[in-house]
Amino acid sequence: MANTLVLACTTLKPELQNAIEAVGCTYPVRWLESGLHNVPKILNSALQEQVDLAAADGYDQILFSFGFCGNSFTGLNTRSCTCIIPRVDDCISLLLGSVKNRQELQASAGTYFMTKGWIDGERNIMVEYNYTMEKYGEELGEEIFDMMFGHYKRIGILDTNCYEMSDVIREAEEMARTLHLGCEVIPASNNYLKELLTGPWTEERYLILPPERTVRADELRF
Repeated sequence: MANTLVLACTTLKPELQNAIEAVGCTYPVRWLESGLHNVPKILNSALQEQVDLAAADGYDQILFSFGFCGNSFTGLNTRSCTCIIPRVDDCISLLLGSVKNRQELQASAGTYFMTKGWIDGERNIMVEYNYTMEKYGEELGEEIFDMMFGHYKRIGILDTNCYEMSDVIREAEEMARTLHLGCEVIPASNNYLKELLTGPWTEERYLILPPERTVRADELRF
């Protein structure tokens, strides 16, 4: 039986902790800060460091509670571990069940998706907004955010049934007002994470990498 480690992004902490409890998972979890996503090369280095540590600690299987996250896995070497990664672009698609589900929602109305983990993150929209206003002034700052968010129609806050939503909705609505967007609660779940913890892992839904492999960019397809 494989000696398994879960490597996870803190953005998914509420949903993963709920999934762990729901399926009775006993695998240890190591967390990476969500802010690493801002620079894919830095995230790639952090992922490699964690894989190296896992191999040194005797783990032979790693379950990644991540999406591919801007090709941050390109060039990653699996060392002595089998690495299993969901075939999704990021955590939003993971919580919506697939990239296709996200694309369909996005097509119906330009949506900027949020979760509790994202709102609680160190670099959420309001942090970036306040930084931009302070750095560039209100007039230029508003122009910058209009360019960034002009094609969005709403903030979609994902309800994964893993926590009380009232505070999350209140914060999302405040962000929506600031950015002149609508706000809507969108049903989601942590079922993909439960499946990640228990299997089965099919090639259709997971990238399964054997030991001593280096990830190619063309393998990161959904």
